[in-house]
Amino acid sequence: MLGRRWRGSMALGAVAVAGTLLATACSTPESGGGSGETEGPFTIGVSNGFIGSEWREQMLSELETAFGEYEAEGTVDQLVVESADVDINGQIQQIRNLIRSDVDAIIVNPNSPTALDQVFAEAAEQGIQIVAIDQAVESENVVNVVIDQAEWASLSAQWLADEVGEGGRIIAVNGIDGHPANEDRWSGASEVFDAAGVEVVANDYAEWDQNQGQTVTRDLLASNPDVDGVFVQDGMALGAFRALQAEGLVDDVVMTGEARVGYMREWDALRSEGDYTSIGVPNPPSVSVSALHVVIRMLQGEEFTADGLDGNNAWLPIPETITDDTFDERFAEVSDENDAYAVDHALTPEEADAYFE
Repeated sequence: MLGRRWRGSMALGAVAVAGTLLATACSTPESGGGSGETEGPFTIGVSNGFIGSEWREQMLSELETAFGEYEAEGTVDQLVVESADVDINGQIQQIRNLIRSDVDAIIVNPNSPTALDQVFAEAAEQGIQIVAIDQAVESENVVNVVIDQAEWASLSAQWLADEVGEGGRIIAVNGIDGHPANEDRWSGASEVFDAAGVEVVANDYAEWDQNQGQTVTRDLLASNPDVDGVFVQDGMALGAFRALQAEGLVDDVVMTGEARVGYMREWDALRSEGDYTSIGVPNPPSVSVSALHVVIRMLQGEEFTADGLDGNNAWLPIPETITDDTFDERFAEVSDENDAYAVDHALTPEEADAYFE
């Protein structure tokens, strides 16, 4: 199986899009979705059902940049983006809008692992190629181009378990209740904590938002003052840190961090002052770019290798974890970026080729 456990030093690489954005070049596709064409130019649709985080903005921005490179080559001609905060029914409508737009492929960041199956089948009946990013779906009509979210969370969970030790007591600040990425992550982290004998005394959701992360962490600490650690998913670590800081607990309570510049600035400052320790596991927003490389090759008629897919998953590498030992080098690469910037990585076109025969 290619990619799932491939780690190592990775190269590092916003716009919020609401409603529907149509980026159009001078050329027009010869025919729309399901035409069987293998040369293009292709029309690519995007369905993004959640815009409440800077990570999603970076995901879309990097996708638009990569699309422009393919556009200059004549491989693609239109990027049709449906992006808004929607429920399941709203995302179904997004995808139906894309089908009516006669797209050749859809890149979807799904709000459910199963509730979109029917509309995926509708798209597949029209010959539209579909890839899911950020979180996997179960539909046999979709190829998931994703990192393993359970493995992603287990890396920081294991670090925290080692820090607090057996019998350690922690609180957990998770993403969105019921969201597929959140559920996979918490499943992976919980397995680690159970095996290590770490007690999760309280768990709440902050919707991958820094401000909510601060509020939820503050409230959990108020209800559970005698804890040893905080497990927090990305998008909320800086908020959780602010809550610890406000309570004067930074030196007493260990927390998992994130590979985002704002948190890394705080980490950098504290490392220079003392023995502050943390961890950041990158979750690359440019998964969208990796998916674009993959779906274009699918449209061009290329076939996956025998180990290119695991079920319907094309596993992407999880970039190298940022630790105290690697921090200086990794932070130097991104220190000029804004605080919301997430350490990033995308497959190169050549790396995408390796998934195909």
